[in-house]
Amino acid sequence: MNADGYADERTIRRILTESGDTWAVAGLSTNEQRPALGVARVLRRFGKRVVPVHPKAETVDGEPGYASLSDIPFPVDVVDVFVNSRLAGAVADEAVAIGAKAVWFQLGVIDEAALARTRAAGLEMVMDRCPAIEIPRLR
Repeated sequence: MNADGYADERTIRRILTESGDTWAVAGLSTNEQRPALGVARVLRRFGKRVVPVHPKAETVDGEPGYASLSDIPFPVDVVDVFVNSRLAGAVADEAVAIGAKAVWFQLGVIDEAALARTRAAGLEMVMDRCPAIEIPRLR
């Protein structure tokens, strides 16, 4: 599948504007050197609640972290995935299991089987794109 099959402009727009404002970011920690932290801050600037999901369950920018998606005690609208492609499919499956509306795989995170499973489960999904690049273009 080519990159066009990973996301289309309508899907990107729907996820960013209609899927809801609670975003769980898998792989988000307090590490300033990791791109996840910068992307999380952009999402916050655009009105999203960003929930850190990381094995260390660190609090990031005042938001308590959780070790896994299933540990989050409230509904999550979108799961933004900043983990290695080998691990991303399991995160997408967990997003389906918790009832998320959409899954977003970051730049370089590619798992075509997970894309197919997630879409087959009825969730919107974007792969190999960055919401911090896409969201300012909508304004």
